Amino acid sequence: MFEARFQTFTDTADRGAIPARLAGLRAELARRGLDGFIVPHADRHQNEYLPACEERLAFISGFTGSAGRAIVLEGRAVLFVDGRYTLQARDQTDPALFEVVLVSETTPEAWMEANLPAGARLGYDPWLHTPADVEKLSAACTAAGATLVPVESNPLDAVWADRPPPPLGPVTLHDLAFAGEPAEAKLARIRTEIEKARADALVVSNPAAVAWAFNIRGADVAHTPLALAFAVIPAAGRPALYVDGRKLDNAVRDALEKLADLREPDALPRELAALGAAGRTVRLDAASGVEALSRLITEAGGKVTRGADPIAAMKAVKNATEIAGARAAQRRDGAAVARFLAWFDREAPTGRLTEIDCVAALETFRRETGELRDISFPTIAGSGPNGAIVHYRVTQATNRRISPGELFLVDSGGQYRDGTTDITRTVAVGAPTAEMRERFTRVLKGHIAIARAVFPDGIAGAQLDTFARQYLWAAGLDYDHGTGHGVGSYLAVHEGPASIHKSNLSALKRGMILSNEPGYYKAGAYGIRIENLVLVVEGPHLAGADKPLNAFETLTLAPIDLRLVEPALMDAAEIAWLNAYHARVRAEIAPLVDPETRAWLDAATRALPPA
Repeated sequence: MFEARFQTFTDTADRGAIPARLAGLRAELARRGLDGFIVPHADRHQNEYLPACEERLAFISGFTGSAGRAIVLEGRAVLFVDGRYTLQARDQTDPALFEVVLVSETTPEAWMEANLPAGARLGYDPWLHTPADVEKLSAACTAAGATLVPVESNPLDAVWADRPPPPLGPVTLHDLAFAGEPAEAKLARIRTEIEKARADALVVSNPAAVAWAFNIRGADVAHTPLALAFAVIPAAGRPALYVDGRKLDNAVRDALEKLADLREPDALPRELAALGAAGRTVRLDAASGVEALSRLITEAGGKVTRGADPIAAMKAVKNATEIAGARAAQRRDGAAVARFLAWFDREAPTGRLTEIDCVAALETFRRETGELRDISFPTIAGSGPNGAIVHYRVTQATNRRISPGELFLVDSGGQYRDGTTDITRTVAVGAPTAEMRERFTRVLKGHIAIARAVFPDGIAGAQLDTFARQYLWAAGLDYDHGTGHGVGSYLAVHEGPASIHKSNLSALKRGMILSNEPGYYKAGAYGIRIENLVLVVEGPHLAGADKPLNAFETLTLAPIDLRLVEPALMDAAEIAWLNAYHARVRAEIAPLVDPETRAWLDAATRALPPA
């Protein structure tokens, strides 16, 4: 009945081959006179999600998370991950081959200072690291008495015999009905920012920025409609777009040639060197402009300035068309999620459902909207203890049957031409325990605190992060991830520059879309997360206020499981918010679903009595 077409459940890591791969890499390093090598989870664009041909970290370690790096020495290998991947990394790697280290406890640089042998030559690929990263790594090597050595070609590629070919997904035009602004106008705005930065040209290295600037989308990266491409936009004159011509049909080529000179990707190094030789000042994105790009310019005599790509801030602030599209996408997606939750409530108590069944069902309900282009990331569907793995991805090997008495966490999203969605719901199967209800309610209170926040214009997400954690902290609890991330418009589900994170100082601006997703995870038992997307909007006008105020409009529309809510822990304003939210969900979603789901929705969104 249900089918997953946009995701698979096979574990692609061949752990049995990893000892031979490590031995092959070490032999190649020795042949090149290197004592070790750094393997980041990265490609030439610093993408979060990588095409298969760039998954070097998974190839050498077995770890398939979206963030991490390994350091391979002659007799030792270490994998560094953040708190999202603690359990996953230990499950996917062989402890006899890789030590797993949490970056919150020991950074790669600190480890290098303490463990690199004096005189060691540690290799790195300058196409996979930003200049700032190289500076930190180089300083750590110097402190250890070692040397950081750039390689001409990646030694891992030399031992990856069956490496997949580069992707050739077709490039499509993103219609003005969804983009809301012509590419010509965007390019004019970008040129203004290049002039303000006193640069002669901007290298656009983030494919999402390329996609936004030229109103194109692609199919090179799973679940994110990106074309792997670079662009160079001069302060005056025509841009150059570096994209494999095999990805362009005649209509797309004709449209892009009106905007830019089209080049094959292998022309980029030569033309960056030419900019350098002409003494030009070139702006590089500090987040995605890799060391190799910088060296091509500076070694030819040019000057590089590093900073935020101005496109990132433009892209993050959605225009009226994109905001209207986001609202439409969320209603459509919410109806699909409501159909799934109603189905789940009917089927889960039987004990016959598995995690894979649920992933396939949810994707099917989204596809039946007729508008789904892809999922926005691999669905996280964790029952019981698997729900405590923050970025869990079910495989045939880990697939659990869902049993009464458990919590089920499902984090998922869709890619629609008018918007990108991301929603997490945690639901009870059977009767939840008192502890589950208490901790769920603390997470909910934090979620509501973000949703109801009113804050001065210019406030950063770091200043709101504590709002979501305060009720967990009061019970000695916390979660080891950010509270919210930016979301693109039919682009990356994780988008900068702003987020709700204790270290992010980027200002929240009206028109930005972010997630609101506090959680709690009890290892080996259950996970809880409640996630809605929110839009930064104009806040209330208060008499005597010194600054204009902003607030959040909640975009996501789907029930929050009332069986897990302990009203005695909530105040009157929190209950009023939850009741108003559920009334809105019912009003907007009920017309879009079948009668059986509508009846379930009426019960799932019933009002709680006032406190």
